[in-house]
Amino acid sequence: MTHEVFNQVPPLVDHDLAEDPALLDGLRREGAGWAVEELHALGRLAGTHEAQEHGRLANEYPPVLRTHDRYGNRIDEVEFHPSWHHLMKTAVENGLHGRPWSDPRPGAHVARAAKFYTWRTDAGHGCPISMTYAAVPALRQQPDLAALYEPLLTSEVYDFGLRAPLGKRGLIAGMSMTEKQGGSDVRANTTTAAPQPDGAYRLVGHKWFTSAPMSDVFLTLAQAPGGLTCFLVPRVLPDGTLNPLHVMRLKDKLGNKSNASSEIEYHQAHAWRVGDEGRGVRTIIEMVNMTRLDCLIGAAAGMRQGVTVAAHHAAHRATFGRTLNEHPLMQNVLADLAVESEAATTLMTRLAGAVDRGETDFKRLALAVGKYWVTKRWPAHAAESLECLGGNGYAEESGMPRLFRESPLNSIWEGSGNVAALDVLRAMMKEPESIPAFFQEVELASGADSRLDAAVRQIKDSLTDAATLELRGRRVVERLALVLQGSLLVRHGHPAVADAFCSSRLGGDWGTAFGTLSPGLDLGTIIERATPKIG
Repeated sequence: MTHEVFNQVPPLVDHDLAEDPALLDGLRREGAGWAVEELHALGRLAGTHEAQEHGRLANEYPPVLRTHDRYGNRIDEVEFHPSWHHLMKTAVENGLHGRPWSDPRPGAHVARAAKFYTWRTDAGHGCPISMTYAAVPALRQQPDLAALYEPLLTSEVYDFGLRAPLGKRGLIAGMSMTEKQGGSDVRANTTTAAPQPDGAYRLVGHKWFTSAPMSDVFLTLAQAPGGLTCFLVPRVLPDGTLNPLHVMRLKDKLGNKSNASSEIEYHQAHAWRVGDEGRGVRTIIEMVNMTRLDCLIGAAAGMRQGVTVAAHHAAHRATFGRTLNEHPLMQNVLADLAVESEAATTLMTRLAGAVDRGETDFKRLALAVGKYWVTKRWPAHAAESLECLGGNGYAEESGMPRLFRESPLNSIWEGSGNVAALDVLRAMMKEPESIPAFFQEVELASGADSRLDAAVRQIKDSLTDAATLELRGRRVVERLALVLQGSLLVRHGHPAVADAFCSSRLGGDWGTAFGTLSPGLDLGTIIERATPKIG
């Protein structure tokens, strides 16, 4: 016998991804306890080998662009692997794309956030699901269009194919804003929109990043006579002909391989105005804010995936006479990863609750702060989670390299780090009522932890130096995020997690790498909360 397989970790399958203490606590606390059973049903489905295999195949066989048919006719079609369609169908049937709008009961956005977080078999298909979810509040600013399209955008039927939108049983929406010369500066966009006698517009121009180009409709920005304006652009016209929206190429990206991201050009494309001319940014900003929330949810979900895989591996892999999770240094790493994950999840559910309750002032600042920080933390978290598996983690078949490649995207999408940090500063300047709303939430934990109290005083003091605020923007936003997460954990989290968070993130006794928690913390309890139960 020269080859005997032993001391290998069993597959992480047949477990319930919704068995997540921080997630379930947040679901109940934020008013969506009624969704626990359906969340568990989705969690059990997400934990199956079949679901994981669909995620793998959708990325192994990425979409392919077909610009012309065999006769030379322009078709601009993107072909997807059947696993992509399976993932999309499951997401749509579970209402991840629109149920809070069609069934707006208390806690609906929290329930949807928890499901979006749990169905983490593949990040790529989450992009069109997120954009469809976010399109509805923007579209409602044009009631005549909303009356036609909202029922189809919230329909729980996945009806793929290039056909006239109003003849389909369900629709997927995309967003098309970024241009090559402008990037995040959408006011520099050059795409033009010419009004037509029938009230429609004709668009001419290019878009540098348009994800999910096979969506049925797109919300886009273009320069109308009255200024930058939001438009609804159908992929197929009412008469069944293709709208002249040409897919020039698909992007070759670091990750997110299952999702097609493209460059497109409008050649007199037909469009309908959404909102008033010249108010395009204001019209589409609610869509942007909702997708920013999903960026945060996706990063929190990725952290949870990373730490559960790492904890599962450490519970079964033996080295030097004991399992990895019995070694003190590995315990420190795993616990630190788990603390970061729980802090992200707790913040995610709180922000979804703010959407449900219409807490505009708090959400304005807290969402921008959370989007910046949680998405920034994910790449380092993914790298450390991968390293817990050693060389096995670096191998593609572990799934960890795909997770790592996904991790930088959410910080870039809907405004990269500097844009997000500047958005926080802009909110504090232009909407000053958001500041007391933010600190009112943070100070609900006042007196409960001296380290948190000191950190709150420190960040408040730092805001008084307006002259250097932009230069210090990232540091300021980081501290705002940490005091908010600390407050939520002190009030609602497990005591062991809250203590570890405040000791490290707020108490100053924390290194630059994960695995530098102080002695005396209850690491075993923290790790147990992150270790999945199989079977």
